[in-house]
This record gives sequence, structure tokens and C-alpha cells, in this order.
Amino acid sequence: MSKHELELVELTNMCMVFDEKNNKVLVQIRDKNDWDGISFPGGHVEVGEALVPSVLREVKEETGLDISNVLPCGFKDWYDFKKKKRYMVMFFKTSTFSGNLIPRSHEGINTWMSVEEIKQANTADDFKEMLEIFLDNSTNCEFFYSDNVSDDEKSRWEKKFY
Repeated sequence: MSKHELELVELTNMCMVFDEKNNKVLVQIRDKNDWDGISFPGGHVEVGEALVPSVLREVKEETGLDISNVLPCGFKDWYDFKKKKRYMVMFFKTSTFSGNLIPRSHEGINTWMSVEEIKQANTADDFKEMLEIFLDNSTNCEFFYSDNVSDDEKSRWEKKFY
């Protein structure tokens, strides 16, 4: 049996909540310096927490909505060789929700937008590429950043889709 080095992993989630009646999705207009623009609600998986309950909790905390029947639909990940750590974002989606949407949370403004409106809007970095994974059920399910260990931040990360 071969032994391999375990890697440190930071787990997060993101959820597309789809309102079938109005043909819109729930977005957050984030105003944080580290990742501003339009995105979906989500956050960190707590130590010992299962993945599905983590996304239910994050959406509730950030939007006030209770969601259910979430389906995994892909993920985004990368390994940062400089930090010796993998970062993973699990993508989920649902059209089952209830409750009252809070207009604003610590993450930003919560609102409903059509997919076409999102495609024309100012989104968080790489969000439009992530959106394609949320919407497509047949081809790519992984958005991976390959770290070429360059010191030049602009050319450091190469995007790959699987």
C-alpha cells in the first residue's frame, strides 16, 4: 500500500436558487473588497458539517430563505502550491424555497435577476464562467484553476474545464 501526503482543504459552497414562476435567480450584489460584484449565496462548510446542511444554513443566513431539494451541479477548485492548500467550492441549485427574502445581509444586497440580466451585469471574478456550470447539466462540471507557480499574479492561474 502506498502512502500519500494528505492535503489541507478549505470547503465552501454556493447555491443558485431558481424561481420558476418568475424565471429569475437569486443573486447577491456583493460589495466586499475581496470578491465584489454579482454572485450566488454561499459560504464555508463548518468543521464536521455535512455539505448539504452547510448550503441550507448559508442560504438561510445570507438571504432569510429556507431551501430544500438541493442538487449538486458542479464545483470549482484549485490547489495553491504557495499556500499548500486546496480550495473547493461545491455548486448546488434548487427551485424549492420558502420564507421572506431579506434585502441585505453582511454579504451585500439580495435580489432576483434573469439569467440574461446577470450576463450583462458586473459580476464577481469568473462568475459568468461558473454560471455556465450551474446552467448546463450535460458537459462541464468542474472549473479548475491550475497554478503554474508563477510569481506574476496575472499569469499565475490557468482556467480549465472538465
